[in-house]
Order: sequence, then structure tokens, then C-alpha cells
Amino acid sequence: MQPTVDLTNCDREPIQWPGYIQSHGYLLALDPTTLTIWQASENCQELTGIPTEALIGQPLHTLTLHHVPGQELVDLLTVALRQDDPAAFNPYRLKLKNQHWYVVIHLHDDALILELEPPADAVNITDADAPLLSKALPVQVLLAQTMTDIQRSSSLADLLEKTAHKVKELTGYDRVMIYRFGDDWHGEVVAEARESFLEPFLHMHYPASDIPRQARELYKVNLVRIIVDTYKPRVPIYPVQYADRGRPLDLTHAGLRAVSPIHIEYLQNMGVRSSMSLSLIYRGELWGLISCHHYATARLVDYPTRASVKLISQLLSTALEIRKDDEDEAFAQTLHQREQHIHQQMLADWDVAQGLTRHPLTALGLNTATGGALLFENQLIRLGQAPEEADIYSLIEWLKTTSPDVVFQTDQLPNLFTPAERYRALASGVLMIVLSREMNEYLLWFKPEQKQTQYWGGNPEKPVVRDEAGSERLSPRKSFDKWEQLVRNRSDPWRQVEVATALKLRENILQLVTQKANQIRALNEQLRLAYEELEAFSYTISHDLRTPLSSIKSYTEIYLEDYGDTMPTDARATFDKITRASDRMAMLIRNVMQYSRMSRTDLTMEPLAVKPLITQLWDELRAGENGRDLTIQLGDTPQINGDQTMVAQVFGNLLSNAVKYSRQVPRARIQVNGTETDQEVVYAITDNGIGIDMKQAGKVFELFQRLDSAVNYEGYGVGLAIVKRIMSRHRGKVWFESSPMHSTTFFVAFPKTTQSAQTDLSADMPKPITS
Repeated sequence: MQPTVDLTNCDREPIQWPGYIQSHGYLLALDPTTLTIWQASENCQELTGIPTEALIGQPLHTLTLHHVPGQELVDLLTVALRQDDPAAFNPYRLKLKNQHWYVVIHLHDDALILELEPPADAVNITDADAPLLSKALPVQVLLAQTMTDIQRSSSLADLLEKTAHKVKELTGYDRVMIYRFGDDWHGEVVAEARESFLEPFLHMHYPASDIPRQARELYKVNLVRIIVDTYKPRVPIYPVQYADRGRPLDLTHAGLRAVSPIHIEYLQNMGVRSSMSLSLIYRGELWGLISCHHYATARLVDYPTRASVKLISQLLSTALEIRKDDEDEAFAQTLHQREQHIHQQMLADWDVAQGLTRHPLTALGLNTATGGALLFENQLIRLGQAPEEADIYSLIEWLKTTSPDVVFQTDQLPNLFTPAERYRALASGVLMIVLSREMNEYLLWFKPEQKQTQYWGGNPEKPVVRDEAGSERLSPRKSFDKWEQLVRNRSDPWRQVEVATALKLRENILQLVTQKANQIRALNEQLRLAYEELEAFSYTISHDLRTPLSSIKSYTEIYLEDYGDTMPTDARATFDKITRASDRMAMLIRNVMQYSRMSRTDLTMEPLAVKPLITQLWDELRAGENGRDLTIQLGDTPQINGDQTMVAQVFGNLLSNAVKYSRQVPRARIQVNGTETDQEVVYAITDNGIGIDMKQAGKVFELFQRLDSAVNYEGYGVGLAIVKRIMSRHRGKVWFESSPMHSTTFFVAFPKTTQSAQTDLSADMPKPITS
């Protein structure tokens, strides 16, 4: 009995272990050490003349496959397994049934998976008018042609169209589409090559549910998926359960893997007989698909040709990344220059509101917004095309209760805040930064509604159907006629660099605010009380927690030393956990005490050479990372003024984070570079690690805040809070820019002055202002 599939929810369907293959080939799962058969597709009886259940447990060399001795396959596999990656030499050729077959092997799920595929002409039916399937081109020729297309394409749309036509030429499918995913995972056909008798799908939209989440994840691992014939029954794999796993074999990388019955029904509803999909990856995430359809007859694209079109998809993915990176870099550079200019305006005016709103270049120049508003010192100033004052005040009150972070962004404000529907033409998108919750000071940007008509391939809502037993399940759409939808309440999305620039502006504003005496005096009493509470808290940690904690650890270690050899294993494991927990708590206490001391310790300001400091810190960090491909690149290292101990702690924390959060990267690269202006020295520390989602940017410098992307790394959320406090003591700034799974850059700016904040409580103002 084959496993049943839960069709109630597409996102729960176990598509990586379907328990079936497609009918045009054969599959064997072998013990990679003994080459004994663990599992076999039930059609293997056609090859061996032996019932499939009798094959299980048999050594491969004892079989005969259509007069080919099994020993011939054993010899082939033995040679392949001597390689680091046996799949790198696919496909192997074998003559069966008077024709050549492709033998494709790979290691996965602790099994050696062997697949037999026929050549294309064994499946494809052509007539005089049908396009012939192109033979696989030599890699050098294909690479040269594709690179030429990339270089000669005047735009991304032109490049995508040329790629669609090239894939159609190589594969002979009736239709080849390039399908791009949106932020909400719905897709749009952005390029198409098709036969003249087909209706165009160009610019048609399809809902995210058409390609559910687990299918998208699989596309990131296996870049090519082919379905040869949607009308041929699937072939079961015997036995159902793989080894002792309690589930079928994982066929993630198998070309013969059968697909979801829901997807087969979906393709049949579209009239599609055969299909192939190739993944387009941008920065490790699924950007889109090259989707191929064939209608009247079954169509097989053999392994060599699939390898050719896979190369095209990989080259296109690289071109997408290069073009997008160049575009992003130019945009980011423009925003950086404008942000610097506005900063100089605020310094020259010694006035935040005037510097942001009363010059030719205003805060609107820092992103693609068309309107803005500054609520500062009890005055509301509107910029560009902004909602009315009463609407802005109402929006700010809602935002106060909606987001605790210092930054908030959305591109569909009316869907979140119903009153905003009145002014969606002005503000369907909003980006807000908190300057001070206590002082009720905020800066907002607005983007207008981008009302558009979207054309969908049928109604995007999947219908619910009831089977004979009365159970309900989702059913693929049966109609794909053009379905029109008017999209409202949405603006263009905010780009990561726009959010990063807004946060940098916030740092500039807070720095200016902390230097204004009238605001510092208003908060000095609040600061004095806060520091008294911090002193009391530090005393409690030092005297009331550390001593009993040390006693717990000491007595535990003594007991282990005296009785450890006679203790039961479970009891000793419990005592070991107590010791480790004591060490973790002691480390947390030290971090909190260190954070509290940053505001009380006197500073010794002096000129500091940064290069030897970085070199020493790097040597210490590198010593604990044996076996990693980890390098640092030092650029300019101008001298700074600061307290040597605290400056070392700043760079130590930032470098330590760069090393820690790049551990998933095979080749970790860290860059340190300093730049100098008339007013300050800025250092940038860049890593190519996991990155930070700018939606969580407001948490980065908060004490004990851990980001979602960092939950699997050690730490307590104290290091960057310490960096923030030290830079405040130095009257400096710290900010960052990041792109998830690509890079993160932290900037620290030291003013060119020896003046410190040794006795002035106002130097530590950013914390009370933004709490």
C-alpha cells in the first residue's frame, strides 16, 4: 500500500518523498557500501525479469538488466564512487533495449540513488511541422552565446526575452515563460517565447498558492524539475518505507521524482502534457522560474540538454545579481551623498527642523517618497504631497501603539489602518522613524497609491471541493481565462537602503539633539534617577547574585570530584548542566556590569593608532576559529581620539560579531576601512555573513534584544548595546547597513576632538531619548 497524501493544505504536502517516480525511467536505491538493493521502482521488473519485491536485498552484481550483466553497472558505480562527487560525471551511457540509456547517480539520504533515463527520441513524437529537439551544445559555445546576450541586452526585459527564446530553441517546448515572484510570492510572467497558435501569457499574474512554500524551498536546492507526461500513471517505489526511516526515500535531487497529484491536476486543467522548470536565484533566494510547457504530446528533455539549459539559468541568475547590485550601489551612493549634505545643513543651522525642511534639499531627498512630515518640538511640518495635519496626528497615535521599534515601514497602510483609505492617493506607503517617544517627536515619509490593473491566469482563489466521503480539500483552478483585478491601497515598496538611510539620519538628529543644552537640562534629572537605579542594580548583581552563584558552582564541582565516579549517568549529566548554567549566568552578569560601567568610568582621551589595535584583536579572534577560511582586509586606518580600553572594546565587539555571524559562509571575508573628514573619522567593518533584516533594525542596539536571524548563535544581546553606549560617551555615532544573506556593514564615527563626556550625564542621552 502506497502512502496517502494530505491534500487539505498544499503547504503540508511532503513533496520531497512522494514514494513514486515518473514512468519513463527506472530507479534503484542502493547501499553505497555493498551496492545491495534497498528500494526499486516497481517497473524494474521490466529490466530484470524478476518481481520487484524479490530484488530487495539482492547485490547488484547478481542481476541482469536486458542482457547487461549487473557487474557492468557495479564497475561503473565503483569508479564513480571513488570521486569526491560521483554526480559530477553524470550522465553515464549504457546500452539497453537496443538503444543508449543515461545512467544518472547521486548520493542522498544515505543512499546511492541510480536512475535510468531514455534518450529524448525514445519519448518525443514529432512531425514535419514540429520543432526538433536541439542537441546539447558544447559548454563553451553555450557560455559564449549566453554571455553575448547578457552584454548586448539593453535592459533586463530584453535579456529575459532573449533567454526565453534561447531555452525554447534548445528544448523544443511549445511555450517558455520567465516567471518572477513578488514580495508576497505571487508571480508574474515577465518574458515569453511561444508558438503562434498559443494565447499569450505575458504579464499574467498567478497566486502564491500555485507554487506553495515547500515547493519554492525545493526549487532552491534542485534547480531543474521535469514532468514528461501528465497523463501517464506514476510508478510506485517498493518497499514504501525507506530503510528504518519510517517514511519514503527522499527524492529531492532525483530527476525522475514524481510530483504532487495536485500539481498534475493543475497542469491537466491548463491542458499541459509536459513541463520543465528551472530556478532563478538572486542572493540565495528564489527570484523566479524559467517555466516550459508542451501541450499536444509528451516531451522529454534528456539529461545533457537539461544540463545546458541549467547553465543558462545559472548565468541568468548571475546577470540578475550583477545588474541589480550595480543599480543598488548607484542608488545607495546617491542617498549617502544627500544624507551627508542634509547632515551638514543641520550642523550649520544648529537646528534639526530647519536643516531638514527649509533648504532646497529636504528630507524628501533621502528616498523615493513624494511626501513627508516632521513632528518636532511640538511643531508639525509637512513636506511635498502629504496628508492633512489632523490625519498625520491620528496616524502617529496609531503608530505609537502598533510598533515598539524605532522604525516602521509598510507599503499597504490602508490595509493596516482603515482611516488611511481617505488619503491613500497620498500615503499608501509610510516609513517612520522615532526621534523621541517622550518628547513626541517623529519623522515620516509617504508614498502614493500605485493603482493598477492586474491580469491573472484565472481567479487566483483556489476553490474548495468536497469528495465522496464528505471531506473538503483545496482544488487547482479549472479555468485559466484572463481574470482582471484592480489593486488598491498599495504603494511601491521601501528598499532596504532607504530604511538604512533613514536610520543613519536618525543617528545624526539624535547626535545634534544631545548637544543642545536646553534639551539636555530637561532630561538631566531623569538621567540622575536612572543612574541611581543602575548603581543599585549593579550592586545587587555584584554582591547578592555573584556570591551564591559561585557557591553553587563550587559545591557542584566538589561533589562531582568526590562522588562523580559512583554517580548514575543521568545524575552526573544533571550536575554538568548545573555547572554550565552557572558559567552562562556568570557571563551574563559580567556583561550587564560591563554595560553599566560604561556610563561611570572616566575616559582617558588620547590619539590612538588603529592598525595595531585591529591586528592584535584579529590575531586573538583568529586563534579560536581554526579550520575556517577566514580572512580580513585592512584598508586605510586613520588615527582617532578616544579612550584606549573602550575603543578596543568597540572594535573587539564589532569584529567578534563579524566573525561569529559569517560562520555559515564557506569563505568568510571581513573588511575594515577608515575614512576621514574635517569633522570626524569613520570606520566601516563589513562582513559577508547572514545579514540583518532592516525590518528589525530598531532592535539592534537595544539591551538584551536578539534578532530572529541570530537565535542559533551564542550571545545575550549586550555587545552592540555596549558599543552604542561607548560611542555616546565619545560623542560619536554608530549605525549600520545590511542585506540579508549578503553583507552587513557597521559604521562608527569618532569626532576630531579630545573633549569627552566624563562628567556630563548628557553624553549618554540617546538611551533616555529613544526609550
